[in-house]
Amino acid sequence: MCGVHDLNAITYAHYLCDEYGLDGISAGVTIACAMELYEKGYIPEKDVPFPIRFGDGNIMVKLVQIMGERKGVIGDLLAEGSYRLAEHYGHPELSMSVKKQEIPAYDPRAFKGIALNYATSNRGACHVRGYTISQEVIESPYLMDRLIYVGKAELTKYMQDFTAVIDSSGMCLFTVFGLEYIPAYGSILRAVTGFPYSDDELMKAGERIYNLERLFNLKAGFTRKDDTLPPRFLKEPIPAGPSKGEVCDLDQMLPLYYKLRGWDKEGVPTKETLKELGL
Repeated sequence: MCGVHDLNAITYAHYLCDEYGLDGISAGVTIACAMELYEKGYIPEKDVPFPIRFGDGNIMVKLVQIMGERKGVIGDLLAEGSYRLAEHYGHPELSMSVKKQEIPAYDPRAFKGIALNYATSNRGACHVRGYTISQEVIESPYLMDRLIYVGKAELTKYMQDFTAVIDSSGMCLFTVFGLEYIPAYGSILRAVTGFPYSDDELMKAGERIYNLERLFNLKAGFTRKDDTLPPRFLKEPIPAGPSKGEVCDLDQMLPLYYKLRGWDKEGVPTKETLKELGL
């Protein structure tokens, strides 16, 4: 995210994140946000001890230290994450986050499924709550065209519910790369617990979990407007590379996603859906 290609600097920055108890994704995106704010002139010189520019590995490492110890004005703001940092300097749109959580390495303009997952994830931009990259890139268990919108609402809902089942089982999410389908998890859970869970019951449990989390978020004040992406991904085409020219049109996926979930047009679970799920 910071345009740094020095492996030593990257490794040391991650080591420091572990030492300080920082998340490497959020820390990296927040520092990148600071770099953009500085280069565009939004962070005044008085708030930083040195120039903050993209591509400088030494500066990146120093910013992790300043963040971890909340040193000075910029350290205190970095520690609050990219959204509050960008908001403080009057440009919240430069925070690459959803629901104030930073976006991981996958550009949502280039992967339409992960875009929808980011936008609708109950804990903000998160690739491990509905890893559509499995199908859009890795071909596990099958390959889908990453740039098309068709089928991505169905894929996203399935992956989110499936992930909720795995997370709740006590098994590592990454086992999905070997086990791939719900029947494998069903057989393991039946063998270990002795309960006769059917595969359909397990997926229904995942759906129940996802709706319960949604209800929590709604009560906490989140609305349909929070099911979105930073303006950059909706309006600014990717400038170069194999996905050149791509933006993300969430409107091609979000209405169908809500319908599949049994939510109304505002993203609120209907009474019928809640009754069906026993919530």
